[in-house]
Amino acid sequence: MKISGSYTVNAERQAVWDRLLDPDSLASCLPGVEKLEKTGENEYDMAMNVGVGMIRGTYDGKVRVNNINEPTDYQMYVEGSGRPGFVKGTGNIELEDKGDGTTEITYEGDVEVGGPVGSVAQRMLGSVSKRMVDQFFSCVEDSIKKGS
Repeated sequence: MKISGSYTVNAERQAVWDRLLDPDSLASCLPGVEKLEKTGENEYDMAMNVGVGMIRGTYDGKVRVNNINEPTDYQMYVEGSGRPGFVKGTGNIELEDKGDGTTEITYEGDVEVGGPVGSVAQRMLGSVSKRMVDQFFSCVEDSIKKGS
């Protein structure tokens, strides 16, 4: 499944960049994340508790950030598996300085979902993923405003 979209953050591009690549920010802003531990340069182990429809569960997986071009773009690879099934995805994130103190984040990626969650995901994953992405970017924006 393809996902894409954009989100405008009321903050300077460098501040947004710093938050998006900060493990503590990621852990506190990604919906359902219970653990995010650095295992190497730009690599992390992750545990998430998320659900789609009636199927909910914990996924253990890995996150890797590649092709980093500060402060404009990077690629992220995520994989996770658990009782509800598995998720694999690759996405590209681009940050554009809009010149007015705002930053437009554009994202696009491919997500593969399998197992029990896969049958439900076909119908609901698009709206669920869009909601999770919006929650994440909103949290990033709030953390920049609070300076935390």
